[in-house]
Amino acid sequence: MGEAYEDLIVERDGNVTTITLNRPERLNAISGPMLSGLSRALVAAEADAETRVIILTGAGRGFCSGLDLKRQADVSDSAAEGPAKLFDLRNAPPIVIHNVDKPIICALNGAAAGYGMDLALGCDMRIASDRARLAAVFAKRGVLPESGGTWLLPRLIGWAKAAEIAFRGQTLDAEQCLAYGLVNAVVPHEQLLDTARAWAAEIAANAPLAVQATKRMMRLGLEETFEANVNHVYLQLLPLFRSADFREGLQAFVERREPAFSGR
Repeated sequence: MGEAYEDLIVERDGNVTTITLNRPERLNAISGPMLSGLSRALVAAEADAETRVIILTGAGRGFCSGLDLKRQADVSDSAAEGPAKLFDLRNAPPIVIHNVDKPIICALNGAAAGYGMDLALGCDMRIASDRARLAAVFAKRGVLPESGGTWLLPRLIGWAKAAEIAFRGQTLDAEQCLAYGLVNAVVPHEQLLDTARAWAAEIAANAPLAVQATKRMMRLGLEETFEANVNHVYLQLLPLFRSADFREGLQAFVERREPAFSGR
């Protein structure tokens, strides 16, 4: 994974790849090049055989303050044209995140506003610093949650609470996010990355093919009937039975030791 990315830091440590949004002076507002780079970094991590878990976080005080509409408008002929150029629905990061089978942990280090909130919600898990906030400010800017929020928020917390947050344009602190079920845990700021890495290591120690198949079936199950999903899961189970990791899991159980999964 040697590609250089504009305003992103991509590092792999063992089986965990960490992608850091790196424009701290702009609270990691995302420009057009960053959007493209983030999608490419996620695709590269998905394709990397050594990566089993992805962590997404931000540098500095904020996770992501949203799309950098100011920068885009400055280089466009019209203010209306600028925001439109940022959207590529074929390869946009929220769509890539949704389709990645490897688990993605958001280490929410600060405020996530607008597009940044949608990015965070698209991850499988969110561990929040006690300084983190989710800012659903779309309606206050004359737009809507354009990058997955209208799909994700009602599924995460139910229609009524999602409507309250989105229609009122609320900003939620870390403890409110935890109470609503929008984050999995809140930890002291200085412990955030250590906690995210510990969770990632725990996931990475499990059979990666099984973890990825579980995520895939959970995702598809959101749109399937119960019977369809049960049958779909059975078809996913058959190749797992033939995997080296399945044999290793059984052998480790019999020998009363921790398994060493190879991902094959």
